[in-house]
Amino acid sequence: MISRCTTFLTGLMTTLLLAMPTVAQASTHHHHKTSHAEHKSHGKAHHKLALNHGPRGGHATRVSMRATMLDELEPALRSSAALVVNQESGEHIYEKNPHNVTPIASVSKLMTAIVTLDMHLSMDEPITITDDDIDRLKNSSSRLLVGTTLTRGEILHLALMASENRAAHALARTAPGGMANFVAHMNRTAESLGMHHTHFEDPTGLTSENVSTAEDLVRLVETAVRYPEIRQYSTSESYEFVSSVNGREYEFHNTNPLVKADNWQIGLSKTGYISEAGKCLVMQATIDSTPVVIVLLDSAGKFTRIADANRIKHWLETSPNAKLRAG
Repeated sequence: MISRCTTFLTGLMTTLLLAMPTVAQASTHHHHKTSHAEHKSHGKAHHKLALNHGPRGGHATRVSMRATMLDELEPALRSSAALVVNQESGEHIYEKNPHNVTPIASVSKLMTAIVTLDMHLSMDEPITITDDDIDRLKNSSSRLLVGTTLTRGEILHLALMASENRAAHALARTAPGGMANFVAHMNRTAESLGMHHTHFEDPTGLTSENVSTAEDLVRLVETAVRYPEIRQYSTSESYEFVSSVNGREYEFHNTNPLVKADNWQIGLSKTGYISEAGKCLVMQATIDSTPVVIVLLDSAGKFTRIADANRIKHWLETSPNAKLRAG
């Protein structure tokens, strides 16, 4: 710990000494460990760089090196909201709009899995996909054919790993009390976990009415990772079965390619996407011997959430500043 602090302070002093002769003033802000009012004021995680002007207000002489240095202390994520938390200490290592309420798409399926498992239903009970499980809201496609019969455990596996909407819907539809009771159970569980800015309307996440915050989703991930089935199913690479409808073999794959990466140690994973939510990703992972929860919401590009996750990993592994925050 002493060597980490020494490295960080040495770099800090060197940069400031270099900046002093030429920089008259700098304007910057840093969002870590700020008050709630500051979060609302600054919003984004980037830093604004101030230009120094001569006494006559002429040409800019130099960009503030102090602001540049602060920029380099943390990754420039492209997700609209993000939160990285040390799972052991609860320390917020990185945050960006953690209190923004936003649609969470299929990240909802983590709560669907928790409620299913909390009902202590038989994982060997057969469940058949019906017309009721077809998505008529977004008209999303599915290779899980109507008439397919699998065990509840297999259905849960597909809902978590492949984010199968028909599977998630079937879990709720066949639960005691039906769909309405299941969704009510989802909301009660969220409230009991302290997820006070979270609301569910369905078990799939296809509706934009399923909303939460990055901070609430950390609570969800920390709870979900305690379930062995969720850890196993959400991180498995693929699953195959022979269809009871046509006798053909179907292979489903994980929607998060990072579970196949040798340089990642992932304990839980869930992706999500609808147009209103953007690309979402939540994970529990161990990085540089530190267990962390990563929440990335509303990423615009197809690969942005994966790139952001890799940026976070690289930062935690190489930045003295990140290492100090991670403990």
